[in-house]
Amino acid sequence: MFDIAYFGRAAVVSLSANRGLRSRYCSGRLSLLAAAALLHTGLSLSQGLATASPESVGMSTQRLEKITSNFQADIDSRKLPGAVVMVARKGKLVYSKAFGSLNNAANTPMQTDSVFRIYSMTKPLVSVALMMLVEDGKVQLADPVSKHLPAFKNPMVSVATLDPLYNGVSFKLVAANKEPTVQDLLRHTSGLTYGELTKNTLVKQAYTDAGVYISARDFDARNLSGTEMAERLGKAPLAQQPGTTWEYSLSVDIQGRVIEAVTGQRLNDFMQERLFKPLKMHETGFTVSAANAGRVAEPFPTDPATGLPNKLIDVSQTPGNDSGGAGGVSTAPDYLRFCQAMLNGGQLEGARILSRSTVQLMTSDHLGTAIATPVSPGQLLFGAPGYTFGLGFLVRQGDGIAPVHGSAGEFMWAGYAGTYFWADPKEQICGVFMSQSPGPTRAYYRRLLKTLVAQALVD
Repeated sequence: MFDIAYFGRAAVVSLSANRGLRSRYCSGRLSLLAAAALLHTGLSLSQGLATASPESVGMSTQRLEKITSNFQADIDSRKLPGAVVMVARKGKLVYSKAFGSLNNAANTPMQTDSVFRIYSMTKPLVSVALMMLVEDGKVQLADPVSKHLPAFKNPMVSVATLDPLYNGVSFKLVAANKEPTVQDLLRHTSGLTYGELTKNTLVKQAYTDAGVYISARDFDARNLSGTEMAERLGKAPLAQQPGTTWEYSLSVDIQGRVIEAVTGQRLNDFMQERLFKPLKMHETGFTVSAANAGRVAEPFPTDPATGLPNKLIDVSQTPGNDSGGAGGVSTAPDYLRFCQAMLNGGQLEGARILSRSTVQLMTSDHLGTAIATPVSPGQLLFGAPGYTFGLGFLVRQGDGIAPVHGSAGEFMWAGYAGTYFWADPKEQICGVFMSQSPGPTRAYYRRLLKTLVAQALVD
């Protein structure tokens, strides 16, 4: 990332990328010309997109400052350790601010290009990568998962039965009515689940035995190799009959294993080549180099709302597998570029990652009325109705119903540690919120930010 500041006639250009360069001093005519060119275009790579005044794209500077006052108040009262907020409209960055501390223990201030564990915000990235293989003709949505990962052949399902004598629930194994498909993986109807979330005791025990559920740290199944994970999870019973029920799950981790099986590449290598490099998402991946370790945002030691310890994944070492469901790291500027590319119909600045028709397919309703939703996608993310699920994204069904501002067709997702993004095609808005605060207030901040951005529209 480049941050340009002037000291007399010299320019200081700071580069912070995965290759580990943090600061290099440039002087002379060439450096000044490069800096001037960036300033002329309004583009700073540390900001992700070219900048513009809010008023030039139909927003109010004064009203956007409500974001600042609200989030600063919660930083000051130590409800949040730190955060980065970025908002773009019509392809231009109109709001960018870092709040609070990167690391409270070290009293280090947050920066707009700080690095965050994005947990489930890895999922949309991986789903896009899988759809690239669909576009390549190497994968079809109707493919059974076992076509690419044989361990998923002939699955069993753990079914709940009520014991009337003791008024309790027990579980028994039955054969699956059908095998889960690639589409099931993309829309969370595969029958997989999370050990952290399921009440199905047979499945939870199987996940524990397989090493994909570790009670000491939530949502961290990176200890196994990709091959081991696929083999062990494929042999575990499913929690639902495939294609019948929306249940948030390890499905996207298995998407990553499908990508690896089809391409012969490690997930990170494929995504760097096909997604991150084309979109200039230079800070996004599955690990953080030693040179950039000091840029990783940290949570409070304990959650302010619950008093429970915050235990986040270690991103300083190469994991056993690249967790497509919860293992990613990124920055607000990088994720804003991904958001804008999707809002643009699959392209950004001449780099096309998907066709417009594929983006439309991914951001359409894939649950309909036939898929059961005991916990709806909107309840999970927002504590709100009015949303369905597409292929990798939460999708708003109408302008109303949901108790939060938004437009029909907007799509989004969020992460366990407090990150969140959304794209609103009608209003041409991309919003990114980054924090490391994995407590029960996450849904509150998602709703708050959407409201504060929406009220700043003045056109």
